[in-house]
Amino acid sequence: MSLTPAGRKQLRDGVLYRLWPVLSRLARLYRKTLARHTRVIAIVGTFGKSTTNRAVCAVLGARPPRSILANAWSGVAVAVLQGTPSQRHAVIEVGIGAPGQMELYARMIRPTVTVVTSVGTEHITELGSLETTRSEKAWMVRDLPVTGVAILNGDDANVMWMKGQTRARVITFGFGASCDVRAEDVRLDWPRGTRFRVSAFGQIREARVRLVGRHMIYTALAAIAVSDVEGVALDEALLRLETLPPTPGRMDPVFLPNGAIVLRDEYKSAQETIDAALDALREIPARRRMILLGNVSEPQGTEESVCKMFGGRVAGIASHMIIVGDGLQHYRSGATRAGMPSHAVIDGGETPLQTAEALARILQAGDVVLVKGRRNQRLDRVRMILQGRRVKCDIPFCDIRTIDCEDCPMLETGWAKHRVIM
Repeated sequence: MSLTPAGRKQLRDGVLYRLWPVLSRLARLYRKTLARHTRVIAIVGTFGKSTTNRAVCAVLGARPPRSILANAWSGVAVAVLQGTPSQRHAVIEVGIGAPGQMELYARMIRPTVTVVTSVGTEHITELGSLETTRSEKAWMVRDLPVTGVAILNGDDANVMWMKGQTRARVITFGFGASCDVRAEDVRLDWPRGTRFRVSAFGQIREARVRLVGRHMIYTALAAIAVSDVEGVALDEALLRLETLPPTPGRMDPVFLPNGAIVLRDEYKSAQETIDAALDALREIPARRRMILLGNVSEPQGTEESVCKMFGGRVAGIASHMIIVGDGLQHYRSGATRAGMPSHAVIDGGETPLQTAEALARILQAGDVVLVKGRRNQRLDRVRMILQGRRVKCDIPFCDIRTIDCEDCPMLETGWAKHRVIM
């Protein structure tokens, strides 16, 4: 693999990763000295971090992240070091995958404001439980100064637990009546986005965003809370949010030449994200609704029970279900038991080309297909093929974490006779 452009990129990223001991010390020193006056907004949580990061950057007029893929180890240190001493705001997304990491990041970036989006089951194999997950993520809240602000998802009990972990001011966001920044009367405006009424700090406004799905409104609400803390007027914040496009691969509608629409959501596939995406799909007015479904990340239960459960859910929402990866028979069992015809649960094959061919046989103008799967399955290649892109990469899994398919040098050339070692 190292002989390919992607392999060389992976090697460079590996070198950067191994520079963590040096870069972290430099970043910590830089933050304490030259960047001590910069207000750092840290974005943490299981789901929704990247879109929240972009939304906060939009309302503050801050520099958006160069990459939404490098949110751990040296990537966090580089995010600190990339700021200039005169920079007013730095918005830094931080992710963890094991105990002990968040405390290191918190001590390094010294947040002024911390936004916590959610606590969910991603990485629960490494972290052990939701209680451990929330305690680990809470380090970014614990290390806030007394003058800092914790902005917490008021609808998530595990996030609200963090309120007792800080002496900083706490602001809540969500749909609950007690939230400081609250959304009401949410209406899908397909495919343009979503409309809702926002109530924030004694003000009420009508809002619209280009984000799709009720669960994506949390990102806008968090950004509105940050805007108030940082002195941006509500009307100005809403104007800036109106122009924010969806994050690629996160509830992102893409039009196909034949008049169908692919709703990209292939970046994560924990059970919570599948449920949220299906809730959104149910609301979409379409000729037919379909789902292309890959593997479930860290299923909470046996593969058989989880597949049957989602098969039943999909049967009440979609006309067809295309399966890539494991569990085809279990999905079909759950779907047919809930009333979906057996022939509507389709084997998507083993390669992106086979999956695209299976979809092309049934997709018509006016249809919407939700694409949902684990990131390493790279199901976005199916969308590219349906758009007419040249896609020669046909490996079933890819664990290169710092390159999206759109930017991968192997997308159009394929791996040919190269040995793929991930």
